[in-house]
Amino acid sequence: MQVTVAATQMACSWDLSKTLDKAESIVREAAAAGAQVILLQELFSRPMFMFGDMKGEHFSLAEDLEGPTVSRMRALAAELEVVIPCDFFERVNNAYYNTVACIDADGSILGRYRKSHIPGGPPNCYEKMYTNVGDTGFQVWDTAYAKIGVGICWDQWFPEAARIMALKGAEVLFYPTAIGSDCHDHWQRVMQGHAGANLMPLVASNRIGTETGDLGSTTFWGRSFITDHTGAIVQKADETTEGPIVATFDLDEIAAARAEWAVFRDRRPDLYGPLLTLDGETRC
Repeated sequence: MQVTVAATQMACSWDLSKTLDKAESIVREAAAAGAQVILLQELFSRPMFMFGDMKGEHFSLAEDLEGPTVSRMRALAAELEVVIPCDFFERVNNAYYNTVACIDADGSILGRYRKSHIPGGPPNCYEKMYTNVGDTGFQVWDTAYAKIGVGICWDQWFPEAARIMALKGAEVLFYPTAIGSDCHDHWQRVMQGHAGANLMPLVASNRIGTETGDLGSTTFWGRSFITDHTGAIVQKADETTEGPIVATFDLDEIAAARAEWAVFRDRRPDLYGPLLTLDGETRC
């Protein structure tokens, strides 16, 4: 069974309608190139206000599943018969999350994943001010075209997240992200490691452009990329060009390679107890 996936990248503005129009245009371009699962970047419908600003007014940007971002992508997914992991700023009662709604190829929502690892601190990342820690655990969805797992940005630095999604049956890993030019090489290599360690393709979509707030600015690196199951990059965007990149994988061949390599056969969960602690010390 083959699946064609797309990473994308674009610059965002404060005009929600125009930004959603741009996102739709890129999704359409990816679908026209044959993509079946299309990943947009982290919080793609607006500038990354969590960088460079600490303003209470930004809480008003939060939406629910019926809001403009998810609704627009649901209609688009159903029309084009594509899967869209849709990242948005979610409000539920008095809680706020950085959330992916997994939209299947018929426009239905298969479920939500809320970002588990929340960054925050100098010089200009204030996400901890805006969002609660996710409460969904790591999710895998059986979409129309493949079983996919999705982590969000800072989740990409944690091999435990990728491994759990692999253990739960993911066939392709997806990471919507917002990474600036200060850590781009490290960012890329870490995710290549997730792909190679779990023997499954990985798709990473990043922002481009410079965004400025009262407390600082960030130039986003772009360089969205797709790896194969060994971690080798098979498609990569540049730092400034908006649009999609596309790659096709044979999931049956990759599953056979994963079984033959025996990484999952040789795991030793009985020895991994220290992972359940912060300091690695065994508890009595």
